[in-house]
Amino acid sequence: MKRTKINLLLERENGLENILIMGWVRTRRDSKSFSFIEVNDGSSLKNIQVIADDTLNNYEDIRKLTTGSAVSVQGVLAPSKGGGQKWEIHATLVDIISVAPDSYPLQKKRHTDEFLRTIAHLRPRTNKYGAAFRIRSELAYAVHHYFRKRGFRYIHTPILTGSDCEGAGEMFRVTTMDMADIPKNGQIVDYSNDFFGTEANLTVSGQLSAEMFALSLGDVYTFGPTFRAENSNTRRHAAEFWMIEPEMAFCDLAGNMELGEDLIKSLIRFVMDECPDDLQLFARFVDKHLMATLENIVSSNFERLPYREAVAILERSGKKFKYPVGFGRDLQTEHERFLTEEHVKKPVIIYDYPKSIKPFYMRVNDDQETVAAMDVLVPSIGEIIGGSQREERLSMIERRMDEMNMERETYWWYLESRQFGSVPHSGFGLGFERLLMLITGISNIRDVIPFPRTPNAIDF
Repeated sequence: MKRTKINLLLERENGLENILIMGWVRTRRDSKSFSFIEVNDGSSLKNIQVIADDTLNNYEDIRKLTTGSAVSVQGVLAPSKGGGQKWEIHATLVDIISVAPDSYPLQKKRHTDEFLRTIAHLRPRTNKYGAAFRIRSELAYAVHHYFRKRGFRYIHTPILTGSDCEGAGEMFRVTTMDMADIPKNGQIVDYSNDFFGTEANLTVSGQLSAEMFALSLGDVYTFGPTFRAENSNTRRHAAEFWMIEPEMAFCDLAGNMELGEDLIKSLIRFVMDECPDDLQLFARFVDKHLMATLENIVSSNFERLPYREAVAILERSGKKFKYPVGFGRDLQTEHERFLTEEHVKKPVIIYDYPKSIKPFYMRVNDDQETVAAMDVLVPSIGEIIGGSQREERLSMIERRMDEMNMERETYWWYLESRQFGSVPHSGFGLGFERLLMLITGISNIRDVIPFPRTPNAIDF
């Protein structure tokens, strides 16, 4: 008999048929001649009730089932006589796959997020995290669906790289050399003996590679893991995270902003339409204002503010910020949240940042002081997208690299793309986990990643 997922059973219009389910026991209670078992297979927020009676050969063993035990159940799907559920299963066979010990840590009570992070291998069995990771799965599908409908091509960009896209140097080095006997030329590491013959790192972005394909295939995107060796323990930062990075040929900054706004709205609408039960769990128990926040985002026209004007608004606000505000300073989360949550009360796109605080590849504006960069800010989170129109002029990008003391030789292939058919092009990076935080109301990035990687934490 073919196994049926519980989420599909709960959608049935007709019952009274033999079915097979497999899952884990959430709870069990007994009456004189019946055992009522709540089973969940991870496919749905809702459990299904299994009724096992004393006519079953292993009834006494069934009465010993504990929370966390695994079972296979055959039976008849029938209308439920109890409240709150449409169907129940009258068991004809309960096969006990494994019995969890009494030390099973997930009992019928609320556990703190901090505790659940210590048992990340089990936390997906809770209602909250099961819902979070089902939404993550659906959202990943929605990303690919969105771009495919718009004619984008999906590009697999390298995880190992010799290029630093951000120019900040906060990268993880990758080597096969013996750490106890590293070859050196004087005080300098000799990478000629390493696997690639040169220094290699885990990538912080697939952007530079995606640009090459945008200049060949038109509109492309990459969606995969990126890494940053930033010793930060904030609720918004992780060492390993996923980025959605579209890159578009023949596209200026205005088109870039339009795509960023539309992408966020479309992905949120998808989850609201396709994951209503899981989303409602977060609206009820995590963030009471969640649905209002999401409705506001999908129904709003995002405000567009030049960086200089945004700084002036912050300076005039009369609000005391922890971090100083001024032209040439990067906006901090507190500034971003003030603009979105208090000033305009909706998402904001800040653009035309000072070139002194942005990477080398962003297009220099005519004022020679700012670049065609943009950040999309949303309530509760702050920055969720960072992007720009790319610098397509060879002489200008060489000048920027010299200003930042970057070695041109390392980026010879990137510079060469500006010689052979260079065109205006734009792109951005959307933090997948930050989007999940926005959609679920979860406030810590560690809780939207299956196995988070943060400073001093690489368990599981």
